[in-house]
Amino acid sequence: MGRRLARELAMKVLYRYEEGERDTVEVLANVLSAKHYQETDKEFCQQLVQVTVEHVDSIDNHIKHVIKNWPYDRISVIDKSILRIGTCELLFFDDIPAQVSINEAIEIGKRYGGADSGRFINGVLDAVRKEHESSDNK
Repeated sequence: MGRRLARELAMKVLYRYEEGERDTVEVLANVLSAKHYQETDKEFCQQLVQVTVEHVDSIDNHIKHVIKNWPYDRISVIDKSILRIGTCELLFFDDIPAQVSINEAIEIGKRYGGADSGRFINGVLDAVRKEHESSDNK
């Protein structure tokens, strides 16, 4: 399963982070010790969590900026965690094509989120991508 599995594991860690478990090192250790995962999956998961938490305020600001007509605090914790991972990849992982990050987030949203999560995630991340690409960040 590879990177999708790593993204799903990162989503689980970030879900717990959003629910108040701020010791991501401990949460990561618990999540990653549940089963035997490949080292590359664990490393990518750890990197995603670390970069997301390190830049969570910036990531949240990018998301808030593109969802002008929707209160940020009304986004489900699952969708918020997925949006944070997708936005993190768009902003900080230049080696991953934007469309791959968006498609992976959509699929994870369809699996773990509500009925409209895939479409919502697609719309938000596509707007973040367009904004990021049009800025001086690239």
